[in-house]
Amino acid sequence: MYAGAKGLFFALSKSRALKRMASAYGMATPTSFARRFIAGETIEEAIAVAAGIQAQGLLLTLDSLGESVRTLDEANAATREYGRLLDVIVTSGIERNVSLKLTQLGAGVDRATCVDNLRRILEQGRKHGVFVRIDMENSPWTQLTLDVFETLWDQGYRNVGVALQSALHRSESDVRRMNELGARVRLVKGAYKEPATVAHRKKADVDAAFIRLMRLLLDSGTHPAIATHDPAILDQTRAYAAERGIANDKYEFQMLYGIRRDLQASLVASGHRVRLYVPFGREWFPYFMRRLGERPANVGFVLRALVSER
Repeated sequence: MYAGAKGLFFALSKSRALKRMASAYGMATPTSFARRFIAGETIEEAIAVAAGIQAQGLLLTLDSLGESVRTLDEANAATREYGRLLDVIVTSGIERNVSLKLTQLGAGVDRATCVDNLRRILEQGRKHGVFVRIDMENSPWTQLTLDVFETLWDQGYRNVGVALQSALHRSESDVRRMNELGARVRLVKGAYKEPATVAHRKKADVDAAFIRLMRLLLDSGTHPAIATHDPAILDQTRAYAAERGIANDKYEFQMLYGIRRDLQASLVASGHRVRLYVPFGREWFPYFMRRLGERPANVGFVLRALVSER
């Protein structure tokens, strides 16, 4: 059921017809259903949402959506858009933290161009104290993502971190490598449909791997980010940190904008650092569909919103 639901919504995320239909309703008005999970289609809309998030005592990372570009022109345009985003973040006064995907910067077109584009963003970010997190995409990109990360790490960039997925069999060795480097890791479960040869297929196995990696990161990692909405795993993380005497400011929880706002508020109230992943942009549909696949309760929310809007 777990793998099947993710696979279904991953397939739907590729549908151009469904994307056209969703685009007619999803972001059309300030109350449209996709705005529960997407902070707008423009940088300016996202900045306004981000300011409201900060006012609630939450941390944030902004992500300009878009992946798997097909040309160097598209990759370079995405890089320029991130450059503009960094400029606006600095002038707006919000927290200086962004996330991005390497296929957005041209990884699938030309690796050297991707590295150059990421370097441009990191260099600009380094001048202004902006931290850049590289999101992890599906498993065909895992090794390339880590190779590109280490290329820039070896060149002295320290304002960069990476995400790792507990669903993948290889992730324990990857976590150990990142701990050895002193790199900052965001631990996620993984939103992609993956073959059994590379990933756990059962939710219980993914969760068990997540807990093992969470403990490894808390013990030996550098300011790890534990990204989950699962109350049981949140409780286990807090209990393990307390048992080991790890202060709340040595790690943080990360959650998705618009999902489990009750948990976000309760964690902040208990003195924990909570960072929201805040996506925006016109290419919101694939991200939106993956969120539905991860949490079936979101489907009901969207259906109710569609009925009310119609």
